[in-house]
Amino acid sequence: MNPQTLSQRLECVASQVPAGARLADIGSDHAYLPVALMHRGLITAAVAGELALTPFQAARRTVRDNGLEHCITVRQANGLAAIEADDAITAISLCGMGGETIRDILDSGKPRLNGRECLVLQPNGGEPPLRQWLMDNGYRITAEAVLREHRFDYEIIVAEPTGPVVYSAQELYFGPLLMQTRSPAFVLKWQTRLRQKHKVLGTLQKAQVVPEVQLQTLQREVQWISKVLA
Repeated sequence: MNPQTLSQRLECVASQVPAGARLADIGSDHAYLPVALMHRGLITAAVAGELALTPFQAARRTVRDNGLEHCITVRQANGLAAIEADDAITAISLCGMGGETIRDILDSGKPRLNGRECLVLQPNGGEPPLRQWLMDNGYRITAEAVLREHRFDYEIIVAEPTGPVVYSAQELYFGPLLMQTRSPAFVLKWQTRLRQKHKVLGTLQKAQVVPEVQLQTLQREVQWISKVLA
């Protein structure tokens, strides 16, 4: 992968970044996403934030090698601390981390948010607690996608700060828009998950000591998945 050839996952993320955005890509790794978007003329400025030294240096090298130092700033910082008020950021992307990690980055970085940013999020699992944070903080989910790449299922969640919004437990679990559209990738993901959960459920039911809370949670999830696939 390079700025000219993004992975399918990052291409899906790129397609959700608003045109003309001033983007903060947090956990930018090699800065492939902001560099690709800048080359395509789809964003006007970007900040690439990285905490660890090695990916920070890699991001700085990618930006320099592509001659984009005048419009992409690379900062070594923890989470949203990479964003400064003068950046006038209008979109934030966080990709390739667990949903709980993305949630924690957003929560600890709330003072850095100006209340107008579009959030483009690609969690590696842990989507329900991330959606819960979005709901609790007045972000409406405006777009969702699910795709399979290298035998892994990925979800992209786009959210805008619109004020109070309420999602049901099932909507937080599956995604309010994903469960409406039920794309082939969505169906495939949850068919796979259903088989996995049936297997775990069978093992639990044979156990001498059954963890009741875990069993009830699993049974509820199996019921939800079976219903959404029906």
